[in-house]
Amino acid sequence: MIRPAVPADAPLVLALILELSEYERLAHEVDASEEMIAAALFGQNPRVFCDIGESQGEPAGLALWFYSFSTFRGRHGIYLEDLFVRPAFRGRGIGKALFANLARRCVAEGLPRLEWSVLDWNEPALGFYRRLGAQAMEGWTRHRLSGEPLAELGAGL
Repeated sequence: MIRPAVPADAPLVLALILELSEYERLAHEVDASEEMIAAALFGQNPRVFCDIGESQGEPAGLALWFYSFSTFRGRHGIYLEDLFVRPAFRGRGIGKALFANLARRCVAEGLPRLEWSVLDWNEPALGFYRRLGAQAMEGWTRHRLSGEPLAELGAGL
């Protein structure tokens, strides 16, 4: 079963994010709190959304996403920030169900794209995405400004 996250899920969402960060070897980068997650997902004007995948009533995973925009297509799309299925629940179709839920949203809302990033070493995820029919975006390199360089640029230095 796939359902939208509700405010009471903020601790669960953070727990799943922490589990994902461990899997991706990036736990040292997490500084999110339950309060931050609750504010982002359930505040006055949320700009990020979360679907919870359950198996027999147990929380099994999540899809955390937001609307993106394609200037070339002139329409919004969906950017999947995080997809995570707990190891004990993998192989049961939960990841595919989370993706299918977002694909249905794209179709229903006339959104031409569902996009995400994946770590280049994560072969299980890469194989899963290929089986869904996803194509790697060759020729594109993702960039990020954060920390001191972001602060310096923002300060006009």
